[in-house]
Amino acid sequence: LSPGEKMGCFTFIKVMMILFNLAIFLGGGTLLGVGIWVTVDVQSFLDIFGALSSSVLQVVNVSYFLIVIGAILLVIGFLGCCSAQKESQCLLIMFFSVVLIIFIAEIAAAVVALVYTSLAETLLTAVVTPVLKEKYGADNSLTHIWNVTMTEVHCCGLNNYTDFTDSPWHKEHNTYPEFCSVRGSLPLACPHVCGCLLQGCFAQILKEIRTHAGVVGGVAAGIAALEIAAMVVAMYLYCHLDQK
Repeated sequence: LSPGEKMGCFTFIKVMMILFNLAIFLGGGTLLGVGIWVTVDVQSFLDIFGALSSSVLQVVNVSYFLIVIGAILLVIGFLGCCSAQKESQCLLIMFFSVVLIIFIAEIAAAVVALVYTSLAETLLTAVVTPVLKEKYGADNSLTHIWNVTMTEVHCCGLNNYTDFTDSPWHKEHNTYPEFCSVRGSLPLACPHVCGCLLQGCFAQILKEIRTHAGVVGGVAAGIAALEIAAMVVAMYLYCHLDQK
């Protein structure tokens, strides 16, 4: 390529990187805003997006998840835009490093999720179960989120009905949530408690994820491809500036 063609290619890639990272920055800001909204007014969020309540994010605190993801996207988008606009090698290498770290972390998380599903269940149990025992029936927001989740996913607790034992609800009503009971021929986890369901929400959600494994894998592959492309572009701009 002639010097003019090389410069034109460099300019095109630079502009595309700015636009791409601007979209990431705006998306991160949106997620951060939604996360803060959920934290401040979870009831309004659930009233508007109730149909999405069967999402896996209901098992964890969706607001903190959105805030963390939004903040990460903001940092990536900001670094990407500034590094391309200012043609700064320092910012480009920072951008490359951040994306690389996230890429490696995602691969590690995927391996852990595939190989150590039982470990993930153990960690979730250690975090979520104490919260249910302490706040279900006392914290209106948490109680409502779990009620909607159990209704939509058709499950009971994270692992089973015992997650609600000694909770404020259990102590007040001397029984388990109505969502843990059903009339029918489903297998029972606790025959001495009328109609108590066997399956917990973790098992149900894991089943749904495995059912849609192709879609989940496709989305993950698409994200990985974008991250690799971002790193290649950043390194191309870095090397080009180094030559200049």
